[in-house]
Amino acid sequence: MRLLTHNMLSSNIKGVVNGFPLLIEAEKVTEKQVDFNPDFLKNMFTKIDWKALTDASKTLGYAELPEEVPDQSVLDSDDFLQKFHHALLEIHLEEGALVCPETGRKFPVNKGIPNMLLHEDEV
Repeated sequence: MRLLTHNMLSSNIKGVVNGFPLLIEAEKVTEKQVDFNPDFLKNMFTKIDWKALTDASKTLGYAELPEEVPDQSVLDSDDFLQKFHHALLEIHLEEGALVCPETGRKFPVNKGIPNMLLHEDEV
């Protein structure tokens, strides 16, 4: 699971008010090379929750992104775009769990696929 995916997921358990961002418990993390597409990155920049991305990337061992949301002028920097690309698209959570920040419910991630299915009592 890429951090791009992580940034779009939240816990939808009945009654949960604050289900984003999901915490990450990593058992296996890999890196997979992805073609660099600066136009895609520039379009995604405004859609990403920056704190969730930086926290998740640190959890997975990548601390090259700035803490604070950079202004859009960084989108002209190849160095920034490469780091953003790597964090968003090339770091993969292969095995582990996503944890609801409010309830502690763990959603397993197996072979890079998060299982966000809810139990009957959670719907």
